[in-house]
Amino acid sequence: MSPHAVQPTPGSPHPALDFHKYAVTRNAFLPDQCPVPVLSDPYYQPWEAVGQNLSRLIDEGTIRDAIRQLPVLAVDKLVSEAEWRRAYTMLAFMTHAYVWGGDTPQEILPPQISVPFLQVSAHVELPPVLTYAAANLWNFTCQGDDFSDLDKLKLCFSFTGTESESWFLLISVAMEAKAAGILQTMAAALEAVRVRDYDGVVGGLEELRGCIDGVSQLLERMYERCDPMTFYHHIRPFLAGSQNMAAAGLPRGVLYDEGDGRGAWRQLRGGSNGQSSLIQFFDVVLGVEHSGHGGDKHASYHDEVREYMPGPHRRFLVQMARMGSIRELAMVAPPQTEAQQRLRAAYTAATAALAAFRQKHISIVTRYIIIPSKQPWQGRNGRQNLASSSSKTKGDEQLTGTGGTALVPFLREARDVTTEAGKLQRRQ
Repeated sequence: MSPHAVQPTPGSPHPALDFHKYAVTRNAFLPDQCPVPVLSDPYYQPWEAVGQNLSRLIDEGTIRDAIRQLPVLAVDKLVSEAEWRRAYTMLAFMTHAYVWGGDTPQEILPPQISVPFLQVSAHVELPPVLTYAAANLWNFTCQGDDFSDLDKLKLCFSFTGTESESWFLLISVAMEAKAAGILQTMAAALEAVRVRDYDGVVGGLEELRGCIDGVSQLLERMYERCDPMTFYHHIRPFLAGSQNMAAAGLPRGVLYDEGDGRGAWRQLRGGSNGQSSLIQFFDVVLGVEHSGHGGDKHASYHDEVREYMPGPHRRFLVQMARMGSIRELAMVAPPQTEAQQRLRAAYTAATAALAAFRQKHISIVTRYIIIPSKQPWQGRNGRQNLASSSSKTKGDEQLTGTGGTALVPFLREARDVTTEAGKLQRRQ
């Protein structure tokens, strides 16, 4: 419960949010401007030569040799946050290409990658692994300013060079861009909660529902240009991390070798849409609380996965949660005024839209993961599908997502918790 949300203290308004401080832009959690297409200093050309040719090097079976031949480059020539982000993205793709781009997984990451990747990761406040930020938020270029226009988007880095991979990753970019302005709108709605401005809260909720519907419509376009068999057997393995990957040949995870006998074993989650700050933002402003529901094994996932979001973004989510609770205001005990009834209706409609979005996500998972997992496939060059085959066990309930969760139970639970929140009943 958030009593301050429904019993405001006169004279103590929330300070205006500094969205820039939280790396929140006009494009929500995407950058304000298109990511830079190349690192400006020629010093980094060795990275660019590998990063921009990943799919060819993987196909030729030379990716590991190419990475081992790299010099250990310093990071002090990166001149802007945009360049730090490109360096992080490029090194993340190179890491996963090195680990998964062979007949067997490689469990030791050489200093050519480990040393700069650890430094860059610390700067951008992310783990040294392929996160959603690397695969999606910072991995595109755009012809124009509308990042929600899929026809204008292009990937910076790709494991396979396929249209299916491009479409899969860029759909998420467009979904994030579709939320342009909604973060600012809902910050204002939470301020409206504090002063009991029902019209302001209802207006915000109506915009939020429209935003979620727009995001859902983009998700449904996944089927247009992403082939399920190609995704599951050829693309998805490269997204896997080193956590829960013993069956694939990484029982200890990956050793980040820093040279001179230094280094550490790390078990990290792979890239996953569960790391999207936007989806957790929807939960935060609607008061959908996933922790404490279902089995203990899922209770802390939503909090844990925030460590795989850029630092400013996760701090933004914390700040938004502190600002107040629309759900608590909607649950104020009778007598209900007309304004209160409008608020409850708008809240229920917004949570229903989010539950419907999660149901569509389950449908996508069924088509792109569950069904292909039951069908044999030999990848290009006859290479065994290492990461995907490791996540197949006795049934759908045990399929593991690239983020390290039991995929189907987790998604169903998230949907059901969202539906329950919309009923506006006190949690037990």
